[in-house]
Amino acid sequence: MADVLKKVPVREQDPKVRATNFDEVCLGYNKEEAMAEAERCLHCKNAKCIQGCPVNINIPDFIAEVKAGNFEEAYKVISQSSALPAICGRVCPQESQCEGKCIRGIKGEAVSIGKLERFVADWARENGIKPPAPAAKNGHKVAVIGSGPSGLTCAGDLAKLGYDVTIFEALHEPGGVLVYGIPEFRLPKLDVVAKEVENVKSLGVKIETNVIIGKSVKIDELLDEEGFEAVFIGSGAGLPMFMGIPGETAKGVFSANEFLTRNNLMKAFRDDYDTPIVHGKKVAVVGGGNVAMDAARTALRLGAEVHIVYRRSEAELPARAEEVHHAKEEGIIFDLLTNPKEILVDENDAVAGIRCIRMELGEPDASGRRRPVEIPGSEFDIDVDTVIMSLGTSPNPLISSTTIGLDTNKRKCIIADETTGQTSKDGVFAGGDAVTGAATVILAMGAGKAAAKGIDEFLKAKNN
Repeated sequence: MADVLKKVPVREQDPKVRATNFDEVCLGYNKEEAMAEAERCLHCKNAKCIQGCPVNINIPDFIAEVKAGNFEEAYKVISQSSALPAICGRVCPQESQCEGKCIRGIKGEAVSIGKLERFVADWARENGIKPPAPAAKNGHKVAVIGSGPSGLTCAGDLAKLGYDVTIFEALHEPGGVLVYGIPEFRLPKLDVVAKEVENVKSLGVKIETNVIIGKSVKIDELLDEEGFEAVFIGSGAGLPMFMGIPGETAKGVFSANEFLTRNNLMKAFRDDYDTPIVHGKKVAVVGGGNVAMDAARTALRLGAEVHIVYRRSEAELPARAEEVHHAKEEGIIFDLLTNPKEILVDENDAVAGIRCIRMELGEPDASGRRRPVEIPGSEFDIDVDTVIMSLGTSPNPLISSTTIGLDTNKRKCIIADETTGQTSKDGVFAGGDAVTGAATVILAMGAGKAAAKGIDEFLKAKNN
């Protein structure tokens, strides 16, 4: 009998092989593996895993269906709460959410909820199973700005309730951060993202690309002239941050946003696409989050020696443990307790290295993490020809600056009610990274779900 305290292992590409390609690293469960893992679920009456899920999927019920081999029923259970299960099963930080609350995890390893969700969603896609049909149209129009996780979730939930929903997307492809930010080896675009977007469209949602809200059309125009009764802003946080150190304007310095967008959305890594990107032989990625890991692992696959430069220790790395583990397996070099002071520049204004200083951890700061403190006289240089800054992002102020009566905070994030998504402007709701700053896909989805409920209640009250 299998050890119920241990997860069923998930198959992965060999690290030496995957470091040379952009194919998906994790291969997921097959039917037998998924059913065996589902056997480990205790089906708790007071399921804490549901409380840990930002979109409140009925996790014990869908796992019970997997255990019984009823994969279509499992998909139906998940679809009641989530519009993007194949995506969430791949990129959600389950270890700190649903799996972090799993009772099985107290004395053993938590149930692999994310891998089971992925299996169910992939099985449904491969077998042509679609989400349940939406309610009849109710005659009310809602605009959604941004086709990332918050926008797709909000749009899908509203369509299920009968609303006529149009998503306006600034880029030429829908998906937001799912297509421009997360690499193919973590989240395949055609087989996964595009199919999940099609599922949302199958609910009746319309998507208009190449529409920049604030330039192409303003929110006030959508409300006053285009017949929309409410607007949801799910435009994300795509404005990159930099350190402000000498040399940051040199050739060979990128934001992680630009580097990943060129590779993921514009396919710069492929020889048959005319969208090249300069990629060096030795690359330093500054930062320690998931985006930093994505940029580092992408640069590695383009043939570089790659360093992660992070000013705290490994225990404070904000990236998922799985991503750090994969990066190490693939040969990424971690320069921890290290902080850049200057980017060295040659006579051609190109990167010639990065000057760093050693750090030690002092007292905790406002975030609760120990504050990094410089060690005097410990400067040293790392020989690199490319630097990628992955220090976080903030919302682009274009929407807030062109919308009358829309309040923002000092970080240029839109101020919105956590429960309903309502902003300071009547009929305008917001959620995801546009409100919180850069966060996770599933938290953005949770905000989109809450806003859909808030918009429904707002319009029912308005029209009664």
